[in-house]
Amino acid sequence: MPTKSSASHRRIILAGANPGLRLFDERGKVTAYASIWMVDWSVRGAGTAVVLWFDGIVRVVSEDVDLAAWLERYFVRSFLEVQGLPWHEPAVERDLVQVSMNLANGLSAKAADIQIEMSGVLDRRLFATDNFQLADGNHSLSLVIAPVRSATVSIGGASVPGFVQVDGSPDRPGSSAFLTTAEVWQR
Repeated sequence: MPTKSSASHRRIILAGANPGLRLFDERGKVTAYASIWMVDWSVRGAGTAVVLWFDGIVRVVSEDVDLAAWLERYFVRSFLEVQGLPWHEPAVERDLVQVSMNLANGLSAKAADIQIEMSGVLDRRLFATDNFQLADGNHSLSLVIAPVRSATVSIGGASVPGFVQVDGSPDRPGSSAFLTTAEVWQR
């Protein structure tokens, strides 16, 4: 958990959940990246959004395009998972995003013609840091993370190639696909 002295001077800028995934081919190259947002509250409002990178194209889908554009620009572009991907200005699409998630069974999300499924929860544990670098500096982050065994992405009914990489140990498994909840970002 963030220490009182380090986090006490920071203000909450977002509370919600941000599950994500990376799919890989057999050579270990990323074939797809998705960031699913369920924002309960933020300095830019509340809502749901999906950021998807596939085949060099970045798509951002949400009913609230201003919130979604901020999430992609402020957070997602700084995530380690997207480093090295050809990240071009996204196409921001106004459309309904529906997400159903629980830490027992997984996640199902639909945004425009994008369908994302995650299942096989491997673990549930707390993660916290006072040193998460985003574009405008250092942030505090705390959340509950649940790595999952499998995930799929389809666009317009066609499956995106790739699979989840599972690693770690039996008592602390890791995965390139994960659920989150109780996620709080402070600046």
